[in-house]
Amino acid sequence: MKITLKDGSVKEYESAKSIYEIAKDISDGLARAATAGEVDGEVKDLRTMVEGDCSLSILTANDEKGLAALRHTTSHVLAEAVKRLRPEAKLAIGPSIDTGFYYDFETEPFSREDLDNLEKEMKKVIKEGAKLERFTLSRDEAIAFMEEKKEPYKVELIRDLPKDAEISFYRQGEFVDLCAGPHLMSTKTIKAYKLISSSMAYWRGDSNKAQLQRIYGTAFGKKEELNAYLEHLEDIKKRDHNKLGREMELFTTVDVIGQGLPLLMPKGAKMIQTMQRWIEDEEEKWGYVRTKTPLMAKSDLYKISGHWDHYTDGMFILGDEETDKEVFALRPMTCPFQYYVYKASQKSYRDLPLRYGETSTLFRNEDSGEMHGLTRVRQFTISEGHLIVRPDQMVEEFKGCLALAKKCLTTLGVEEDVTYRLSKWDPNNKEKYIGDASVWEETQNSIRTILTELEIPFYEADGEAAFYGPKVDIQAKNVYGKEDTMITIQWDAVLAEQFDMYYIDQNGEKQRPYIIHRTSMGCYERTLAWLIEKYAGNFPTWLCPEQVRVLPISDKYNEYAGRVLSELKENGILATADFRSEKIGYKIRESRLNKVPYMLVVGQKEEEDETVSVRSRYLGDEGAQKLSDFIEAISKEIRKKEIRKVCQQDS
Repeated sequence: MKITLKDGSVKEYESAKSIYEIAKDISDGLARAATAGEVDGEVKDLRTMVEGDCSLSILTANDEKGLAALRHTTSHVLAEAVKRLRPEAKLAIGPSIDTGFYYDFETEPFSREDLDNLEKEMKKVIKEGAKLERFTLSRDEAIAFMEEKKEPYKVELIRDLPKDAEISFYRQGEFVDLCAGPHLMSTKTIKAYKLISSSMAYWRGDSNKAQLQRIYGTAFGKKEELNAYLEHLEDIKKRDHNKLGREMELFTTVDVIGQGLPLLMPKGAKMIQTMQRWIEDEEEKWGYVRTKTPLMAKSDLYKISGHWDHYTDGMFILGDEETDKEVFALRPMTCPFQYYVYKASQKSYRDLPLRYGETSTLFRNEDSGEMHGLTRVRQFTISEGHLIVRPDQMVEEFKGCLALAKKCLTTLGVEEDVTYRLSKWDPNNKEKYIGDASVWEETQNSIRTILTELEIPFYEADGEAAFYGPKVDIQAKNVYGKEDTMITIQWDAVLAEQFDMYYIDQNGEKQRPYIIHRTSMGCYERTLAWLIEKYAGNFPTWLCPEQVRVLPISDKYNEYAGRVLSELKENGILATADFRSEKIGYKIRESRLNKVPYMLVVGQKEEEDETVSVRSRYLGDEGAQKLSDFIEAISKEIRKKEIRKVCQQDS
């Protein structure tokens, strides 16, 4: 047989050989570094026998797929360590992930001290250098094997496997785990690993099932790579909006108020007010008219829209249909409310498109395990809008929504940080959706064509559509790599029928409009969290809740500092003054820690010359300037919403 290697060279063998044997034949060094193999594009375990002509790449920790195999084996080492220190712990699952690996256990929560002890035990496991041996069992044998070991989660996994599935296990010393692989040949290959954190997780991600304890870890082929990653994690911690946002006094949470109900403090509220005023003014330029609708409605409304049948688990219901004359629900969306604004008067084809915009406060009953800081909350506010359009206007209006979203992203400085997803229905789960299959395919094809014409790179995802239509989701990752939807634009060809919405065409006939559900900037709370992490708190000046801080050198210059402060405020600049009897060096350091873009130091010379000594986080010490010149420059920066690079000392 002929084996074509990654470099194009060919190895010939008379009989079948394992991938590991082929690696060893190439070189002992490659065999020692090998973590898996890729046969004709498919990742295989090193123990896999190659029996015919194929292309073969020997994977190492330098390859993404090879690193995943190393991390997967490290998760098994973790599981063995847990079973040694907590024999009663039940094993769930332990896959590799983009940042490392995790393993879920049914046991008591893990403290940091527990993780440190587990790392020590893992070191012992690795030092023992047990070989990993793969074996298979029949379904009945596999179930009996795991029942004997009292591992109920493994038994459930085996029962759920397809009837024709090969059920494989890996043994390393005394430890055995149900696993499809691939894995290293031996634990001693693992050189650099770290347990990062632990948290609660639901079995199979279902909040109705058992609560498990998840340990996150990572592993690399070299200690230098691990150290670099750990340094990266330290930077992430500094940027984590949940930590930094509280330190900067942008928001807080209180147990007696409730999980997922953050309190925006004055600085955070100011930032959201700035964004809201900007986007409302911007939408007017794009032809939007504003509405203001109730925060709740009777269940009748949601039954018409379909939310009562498809979304009640995510809603806050007020009342009981069996006992109360009327049942209300806090709104999880604004669309049906704006439909009735549309229906309040008869519309002609000449009236369309109609673009309704609203700053909407919404409520969604998120699971407690899903909520996090400002990114996943139970009450939030979005830049919501609905466009009622003729079918012949749909494509251009959809493109317009994409253009507005892109302008928002560009203005915020995050346009390079997003990906575009075409979120489609799941044709294998049709009961989740309304509308005919033909309508779904047509609308999905239309969105696909639009994105292609606009040369917007995108990927597709089944099962991510709204129940009434496909959509474009603009996605971004937080500092931990978790992806969230920031902006959504949805194509709806069905709800106008349910709400009996129509317009009169040029022939005097009633016609159904199409609807675009969209956000221009998305959820304000989630966007604030995104910006905190993006800029590590060093927001563009126009977004800062405090743009300038006036710093008198001593009490003698407080009066002049007060005049400077008044003039700044009269020009619409968000300014404060530090009148404390502290040394100027202390005031400057504290201003820098508070991430204030500009500091104006004033003393005798500045008062005599009617100037200010400017220090910025962009250029450092900028020297003395006329106050009027400074005001003109910063006003222009704010008006144009400039994004300037922060100098090293303030980054």
